[in-house]
Amino acid sequence: MTLGVAVLASGLLAVITLVTTPRPEGYCLDQPEDYPAFGVEGWRGEQLENAATIVRTARELGFARDGQIVGVMAAMGESSLRNIDHGDWETSGVTNPDGSRTTSIGLFQQQDWWGSVAERMDPATASSMFYTRLRRVADWPSLEPSHAINRVQINSDREHYARFADDAAAVVDALSGPCPADTAPVP
Repeated sequence: MTLGVAVLASGLLAVITLVTTPRPEGYCLDQPEDYPAFGVEGWRGEQLENAATIVRTARELGFARDGQIVGVMAAMGESSLRNIDHGDWETSGVTNPDGSRTTSIGLFQQQDWWGSVAERMDPATASSMFYTRLRRVADWPSLEPSHAINRVQINSDREHYARFADDAAAVVDALSGPCPADTAPVP
């Protein structure tokens, strides 16, 4: 979307164009300084940097675009792509099915049994733990993405993540642009 704004200053009419959509070619995953300040579908700054970590980790583990989208969807639904040090217990008193308090933290709101606090609060490690478990869901590519995520996250609503599908696809696509070629001289 591009918006035109007319400005009248000192009797002169000027039109200022505000660009509010990402570049069609996308952005280099490894250059967060180039990510659009206006964001991608409302996700910006730290959120895009966390999404980039998820996408990078997914690629390193051999997950293609669909898997990358699943990971970004999960983190959108769990933490709004913010690496937070608290979870459902602190914000709304949610308990586990056995009645114990939840211990969810990080991008994926992973509980104690996922790993240490340091592991769960490190975006790359938390992403790796998510993808390791996703890979164990043998039929995950044939499932609705929200259902595949639910099998990993084990929350009460398997449709919870569905509303993030379009945004996650837009973010993954925006962060899949070309990167400048390595300009270091060859020895």
